[in-house]
Amino acid sequence: MPERTLVIGDIHGALKALEQVLDRASVTPDDKLVFLGDYVDGWSDAPGVLDLLIQLNDSHECVFIRGNHDQLFLEWLQKRQDNELWLMHGGRSTVEAYEDVAEEKTQLHREFLENLDNYHLDRNNRLYVHAGFTNLHGVTREYFTDMLWWDRSLWEMALAMDPGLTPEDPMYPDRLQHYKEIFIGHTPTIRIGETTPVNKATIWNMDTGAAYKSPLTLMDVDSKQFWQSDNANELYPDEKGRNAN
Repeated sequence: MPERTLVIGDIHGALKALEQVLDRASVTPDDKLVFLGDYVDGWSDAPGVLDLLIQLNDSHECVFIRGNHDQLFLEWLQKRQDNELWLMHGGRSTVEAYEDVAEEKTQLHREFLENLDNYHLDRNNRLYVHAGFTNLHGVTREYFTDMLWWDRSLWEMALAMDPGLTPEDPMYPDRLQHYKEIFIGHTPTIRIGETTPVNKATIWNMDTGAAYKSPLTLMDVDSKQFWQSDNANELYPDEKGRNAN
């Protein structure tokens, strides 16, 4: 059994923020690390982020979830066709960062991205998924796999819910009945003016805006204690991240 299960929000190429938050949480090989995806697209250290994740996988129990930006970058690596919309929303920084990366290392990173998990269920029936899911019966019945890293309706539903609803109420959403807790990223909490993890119903949103002018967050899923990096823009003062988009 791991000492702690620690969930980490969207990194978006901010290696300095990742190193900082791992240090501040005093992470050890006894801890299980669950990364919620979006390792690339934003700050300039995407290759370094993937290097560190691969290293951590050798020394820790790790789970790496697939994010939409990871999938877009993987498709670029596979086809080498520019997706202009993706380039505008963070992809350009990743493409530029890989211009000086050796092909051997790029291939290693491609294999890492190909083997990401679409979701993770732990022994306590806690779900970890990048974005959400649309099927009323849960992630195992999702018809549209891409929704696991693109969906926003699950989070928007939780935000709009009457906080007084209980699971026994017939109006309580079916999608929230299957799991003890759901940990997501994808939709930055800064959209609702928050830079710390936000809990709505059974959902914890861990994307605290590290792609922008906010910190990266790591949280103990049991105690809900969390640690944060400095604001990513302060760690990369000469870059814009995704703030230009």
